[in-house]
Amino acid sequence: MTLEAVLASLHLLAILTLVVFVTSQAALCRSEWMNAAVVQRLARLDAIYGIVAVLLLLTGLARLFWGVKGLAGYTGSPLFHLKMTLFVVGALLSIKPTLAFRRWKRALDASGQLPSEGAIAQTRRWVMWQAHVIPVIAVVAIFWARGM
Repeated sequence: MTLEAVLASLHLLAILTLVVFVTSQAALCRSEWMNAAVVQRLARLDAIYGIVAVLLLLTGLARLFWGVKGLAGYTGSPLFHLKMTLFVVGALLSIKPTLAFRRWKRALDASGQLPSEGAIAQTRRWVMWQAHVIPVIAVVAIFWARGM
C-alpha cells in the first residue's frame, strides 16, 4: 500500500504542477502585458510544462503497471480510455502554443520583435483550451475512481 500511496501522490503532484504552469501561461499570454521578459518567461514556462506533462504520463504509467489495481483494473474501464483520450487531446492542444512561444523567442532574440496582438490572442485561445481540458480529465478521474 505504501507504493500505491507514493505513486498516487507523485501523480497528483504532477497534475497540480501542470495546472500551475498552464495557468501561468494563460495569465501571461495577453497582448497588454507582452514585452521581452514575458516572451522569455512564456518560453521557459512552456518548457517546464512539457517536462511536467512527461512526468505526469510517467507517474500514470507507473500507477498502471505497479499500482494496486493493475493493468486490467485500469484498461477495463471506459472512463480510463476517456481520460487517456482527453490527455492526448490536451497534449495535441499544447503543440500550437509551444511552437508559437518558440517562434516568438527566436524572433525576439534575432530582431527584438514582439508577437502581434493577433498572434497573442490566437495562442492564448489554444492555452485556454488546454486549461479547460485539464479539469474535465479530473472530473472523469473522480467518477472512474468511484467505480462508475
